[in-house]
Amino acid sequence: MNKVSVVILNWNGADMLRRFLPSVLICSAGDGVEVCVADNGSSDDSCRMLEQEFPAVRLIRLDRNYGFADGYNKAFEHVDAEYVVLLNSDVEVAPGWLAPMVKYMDVHPEVAACQPKLLDWKRKEYFEYAGAAGGFIDRYGYPFCRGRIFEVVEKDKGQYDAPVSVFWATGAALFIRLDKYREVGGLDGRFFAHMEEIDLCWRLRSRGYKLVCLPESVAWHVGGATLKKENPRKTFLNFRNNLLMLYKNLPPEELRPVMRVRACLDYVAACVFLLKGDWANFRAVIQARKEYARLRPQFKADRQENLDKAVGFNVSGRFPFSILWQSKLLGHKKYSDLPLK
Repeated sequence: MNKVSVVILNWNGADMLRRFLPSVLICSAGDGVEVCVADNGSSDDSCRMLEQEFPAVRLIRLDRNYGFADGYNKAFEHVDAEYVVLLNSDVEVAPGWLAPMVKYMDVHPEVAACQPKLLDWKRKEYFEYAGAAGGFIDRYGYPFCRGRIFEVVEKDKGQYDAPVSVFWATGAALFIRLDKYREVGGLDGRFFAHMEEIDLCWRLRSRGYKLVCLPESVAWHVGGATLKKENPRKTFLNFRNNLLMLYKNLPPEELRPVMRVRACLDYVAACVFLLKGDWANFRAVIQARKEYARLRPQFKADRQENLDKAVGFNVSGRFPFSILWQSKLLGHKKYSDLPLK
């Protein structure tokens, strides 16, 4: 058994692998550490390139594109390690990035997963949208981070360099105990992509495990390498999967009131797209709500299992306020501006 398996999921990303895989190999070298690439049925020359240019990397060939969620579930069937890292193919890592996470997890068995500080590869002094210095959600399921609220991304001035308990850890560089990943069912493959790591983290948190951000470990993420921001497909997946995540995990007394408010907020978002003349994203939001209504019965058993296995619903990191209200109406653009106590 390896101590750590760093697993990069790839789909037609030969150029990304050429650019970023060398830093992962150099900075992850150590006893008991392996670097794997799980290929999601690529049609480019990714596999041939890996075999010829990166023979030290273990190649896991999947027979088709399973998406981000099931792609990792399938890949981990071929992995035997205490810890695994879900690492995007467009991430550069700092020297020694694994050591702080291994050290912390080894002495904190109550912690199921952690993440490094995630910075923007294009503007390296800024946090990166997809995870920054640790993730949280508001009452209505909207995610935000230390260092990022909606479109406002902060400059890293060391203001979030203290380790902190978080509600969710970024899927761009998620360090997790493999047995805990499997215990809670892994990523939900029905999500395909987007929101799946927050859903996974919610299950871990509700079952009593902790998650942390360890800023001593650093990585830089390109972001948007697969689907650009406000791509209609990304909009559809984010809205649909967020609703499914809420349905799967919300406490019974919150389900109806939260979902009523979310319906209003989603239609407001659709109208904003419409007023901008963005018909594609308007349709994506409407279609996401229709698809959520169609799929919801298929998730009833998952919801019941999550409720049955929860050790408590008052999970820290899920805040009772609306981040939309705090940010858009009250002008609280930074994590440090929020009423967190």
